[in-house]
Amino acid sequence: MTKFADLKGFIFDLDGVITGTAKYHGQAWHQLADELGVTWTEELANGLKGVSRMDSLEMILKAGGKENDYTPEEKVAYATKKNDNYLSLIKNMTPNDVFPGIKEFLDDLIANGYQISLASASKNAPTILGHIGLSDYFTKIVDPATLSKGKPDPEIYTRGAEILGLDPSVCAGVEDAAAGVASINAANETSIGIGDKQELSAANVIFADTSALTLDNIKAQMDN
Repeated sequence: MTKFADLKGFIFDLDGVITGTAKYHGQAWHQLADELGVTWTEELANGLKGVSRMDSLEMILKAGGKENDYTPEEKVAYATKKNDNYLSLIKNMTPNDVFPGIKEFLDDLIANGYQISLASASKNAPTILGHIGLSDYFTKIVDPATLSKGKPDPEIYTRGAEILGLDPSVCAGVEDAAAGVASINAANETSIGIGDKQELSAANVIFADTSALTLDNIKAQMDN
C-alpha cells in the first residue's frame, strides 16, 4: 500500500461523505416509485445509493417487473421528473448540512498543499456544493456525463486523479459505499471508507464517521 508521505491528492465522493443528500434522493425516488406502482422497500432504497440516475430508474422498474414497459424516451422523462423533484427538495440545504469535521479537513488539506477533486455520480454536485458553501474547495469536479461506466468501475476515480494531473497511486479516495471503495481500489488509489467496518472492509483506511477524518488519523492507519 502507498505510504502516507507519498499522497498528493484527495478525491471525494459527495453524498454520505461531505453532506447527506440521500434522504432527498430517497424521497424523490419513493414518490416516483409510487407513481409507477412499484413497492418501495428498504432494500431497494439501499440499492440505489451511489448509483446513477438512469441506472437507479432501471433498478426501480426491474423491482416492479416493469423494465420493458416504457420507451427510452419515457424513461428519460421519468428520470427528469425525479430530478426536478429532488432539486426542489435540496434548495433548503445550507452550510449547516456539511458533515462534522469536513470543512476543517478540507482547510487542513489546502494548508498542507494537497490537491482536491470531486468524484460524484451526481450531475447536481455543483449545485449542492453551492448550497452548502463549499464550491471554492472543489474547482475540479469529474463530470459524470463524460463517464461510460459507474461505480464500482474505476473510471470515475481514475478521472478524479487525471484532472488533478496526478498518478492514481498518489491519490486517496474518500467514500461511504462499498461500490465506491471498490472503485477506488480498482483505480489503484488508497481507499478511505466512512461508515460501517464490515460493509467497508475492503477499504485501506476506515473511520466510523467524518469527525475522525484528519490527516493525523489517516497517517496513523496507513503507516501502522
